[in-house]
Amino acid sequence: MAKKNNEPVIIDSKKPFIKDLLSTFLSLVIMAGAVLVILNFVGNRVSVDGTSMNMTLNDHDQLVEDRFTYTFLREPKRFEIVIFKLKNDPSTSYIKRIIGLPGETVQIINSVIYINGQELKEDYGQGVYFLAGAAAEPIKLGENEYFVLGDNRNNSIDSRYAVGKVNRSQITGRAIFRLWPLSSFGSVIDY
Repeated sequence: MAKKNNEPVIIDSKKPFIKDLLSTFLSLVIMAGAVLVILNFVGNRVSVDGTSMNMTLNDHDQLVEDRFTYTFLREPKRFEIVIFKLKNDPSTSYIKRIIGLPGETVQIINSVIYINGQELKEDYGQGVYFLAGAAAEPIKLGENEYFVLGDNRNNSIDSRYAVGKVNRSQITGRAIFRLWPLSSFGSVIDY
């Protein structure tokens, strides 16, 4: 049957609206899921708060945290700058440099770091003389434990003090890139 030109066309305006609403909702759910995956398993932006990593990192530096490498590829290595959370303070992230690896024994004598009785050759630490703290006595690291120090050794709360041994499960990622300030824009990986 042919339609006459003067008959009104009836459009059901509810169906396209509901379809568009569902499509928008589904898009938002997919985007939120992608953001959660990226922040938890790929990367994150972190801000440096304090001077414990001077001269390498400065207060208010904005960094990119690589979470992908430790989640899917490999374990942390010596001298990498890692971001971790303390068991008793999971809301705050800390940033330090890995010095001791699982299974090693760390000791500091007269501001010299020893790993398994051998002097560690490194020049990250600012300050020729620094206190040994708990590392004045040998510290044996467990199967999943790391010893971390701030580069500003005289102004860092790290494995020598309140931080203690850092368990692998506490490490969320590694610092790889500085976004801000622009004058220091670039990689922070130098090992």
